[in-house]
Amino acid sequence: MFKKLYILLIVFTFSFGHSQKGKLDIGNEKFKALAFIDAQKIYLKLLEDGFSSPQVLSQLGDTYYYNDDLKEAYKWYNQLFQDYEDQVRPEYFFRYAQSLKSVNRYEEADRLMAKFNTFKGFDFRSNLYSEEPNYLQIIDFQSGRFNVVNTVGINTYSSDFGPAFLDSENQVLFATSRDSGSMVSRRHSWNDQAFLQLYTANADKNGKLSSPKRLSNKINTKYHESTPAITADGLTMYFTRNNYDDGVYRQDIDGVNKLKIFRSYKENGKWSKPVSLPFNSDQYSVAHPALSPDGKKLYFSSDMPGATGSDIDSEFTKSDIWVVDILEQGQFSEPRNLKNINTPGRETFPFVSKNNTLYFASTGHQGLGGLDVFASSINPDGSTSKVINIGKPINTVNDDFSFIINDDTKIGYFTSNRPGGSGDDDIYRFIQLEDLRDPCEVLLTGTVIDKKTKEPMNKAMVLILDANNNTVDQLVTAENGKYVFKLECGKQYFVRAQTEEYSPVEELFSSPTKSGFIDIPLEMEPSRIAVSDCDDIGPLLGIEQIYFDFDKFNIRKDAAIELSKIKVFMELYPLTKVEIRSHTDSRAPDSYNDVLSEKRAQSTRNWLISQGIDASRLTAKGFGERRLLNKCSNDVECSIEEHQLNRRSEFIVTSLESYKNCD
Repeated sequence: MFKKLYILLIVFTFSFGHSQKGKLDIGNEKFKALAFIDAQKIYLKLLEDGFSSPQVLSQLGDTYYYNDDLKEAYKWYNQLFQDYEDQVRPEYFFRYAQSLKSVNRYEEADRLMAKFNTFKGFDFRSNLYSEEPNYLQIIDFQSGRFNVVNTVGINTYSSDFGPAFLDSENQVLFATSRDSGSMVSRRHSWNDQAFLQLYTANADKNGKLSSPKRLSNKINTKYHESTPAITADGLTMYFTRNNYDDGVYRQDIDGVNKLKIFRSYKENGKWSKPVSLPFNSDQYSVAHPALSPDGKKLYFSSDMPGATGSDIDSEFTKSDIWVVDILEQGQFSEPRNLKNINTPGRETFPFVSKNNTLYFASTGHQGLGGLDVFASSINPDGSTSKVINIGKPINTVNDDFSFIINDDTKIGYFTSNRPGGSGDDDIYRFIQLEDLRDPCEVLLTGTVIDKKTKEPMNKAMVLILDANNNTVDQLVTAENGKYVFKLECGKQYFVRAQTEEYSPVEELFSSPTKSGFIDIPLEMEPSRIAVSDCDDIGPLLGIEQIYFDFDKFNIRKDAAIELSKIKVFMELYPLTKVEIRSHTDSRAPDSYNDVLSEKRAQSTRNWLISQGIDASRLTAKGFGERRLLNKCSNDVECSIEEHQLNRRSEFIVTSLESYKNCD
């Protein structure tokens, strides 16, 4: 029913499919591949032989950085920035800055940190919490704080909603469209349900409601009444009614009957004739009143001029939350728009608890769908804090609204049209188990796993390092490999995992400025991997494609850098033998490709021999186009990229004692 009632500032439901989570790839995959041998020895030998690159310098620096030898790390990071600053990844600005501090070069460190902080978009996890935060994680962070039950004692097949405390929470007022049972039953033409009326219900010490009873006829009319608000002394009531007063049913210039807030006083135990508030209008709706704890302010929802809402659906109106001061002798100030609360969507159904928390329903703030309930603290000066979605199970993908709570007993009520209820909209009772969580508390979670086996890592040390490379927290994983840390908001951290026989792995991230979760899985690789006969060590060493000029077989400079990795490997492992295999694509005659690949394989062998590798440890063979990796054989149309897969070099480890056929 609620979605069809224009008078209730009806909901236009929309949801976000944002699922948004990521991480900064600061680990270089080639470096991880090289972890099966002594990385420092390889990199130092490469540099000694004159083969320098951003990869070699940055990862050599990393081998010291991971071991907290910042002074030695500084040496190689310094050379990295001198030679290749325009090619350096953002995280190395951070690491170089830390190493500069180790040698008392603070001004340079500050300059690098300033540069580091200007990089945008390199940390995906940080971006999730910028202007478009990962709201689903934040909602999950606030979830689980309520125990919710349906108040079956008063709900009906029709609409029951809009509860309000009455008489110190011993009674509750609410609106219902249940049939009153009278001989003359007026029904709304849109849904054939009775018009809304205000009812009372008794509340026991646990908040359970019973004995619903229709309120005085001076309040209820033949049209809609709903969403009441009662002063603390129980003597003044504000409520929402159709624009119907003194028997006159009024409409705006388009023929639409708007909403108004009325006020009634309890005199001698009975409610007086309601009076329309002075800021009501025939041309816009004013509805859903809520009182501040001291009774000096009245909050409400309205689409009056100055609202920030937009006409999302032309059938319905926009609405914002507004506030007026209740002055002496029952007068009011001019309405003020709560601009920090309102959005281009709809904000409605406000309620202010005893501790000055403003609860309201919205379609404009990030939620689960339909109306969600949000909270914002009201400061002494009347300003409001950042808006927080109060989470599940209060909020669902359906409409959830009209939230009220007693901050003393932690018992409250709200309305929802979620499945499983008694009718259209139902009133639900809850007990709050925990207050809103600190809006600047961040939980970092993750699992440390073996990259190859995908099994969780037991007894891995996980550390959190701050911007000054100091250890903030640490733990040792259990058999499930999981870790969790509570961190401060708006800061940069590294999370590092290390254990014996595995290379350390580290991720850089920025904690959000709002509450939430960050999940960072960490994959570790053994620091030494056994090499077997017939293994191709090219991928293990991170060998780039060995390129030759067209129709040439001489070793180019860029190819020499890659081949130097083979040279260093064979120097560190003097008993190994390697067979060099060269392959071509099919874009030339078969016989031509056989000759060309043979020349390239021999040229590669000769280059390694010229670098001091014993010729007896090297064999070479060209396979032409006879071992294609895909469909791209003669006369088959393929892309350049598909042909490129077949142009490759392999470096096959053969028997340590004698030649072994690895075909």
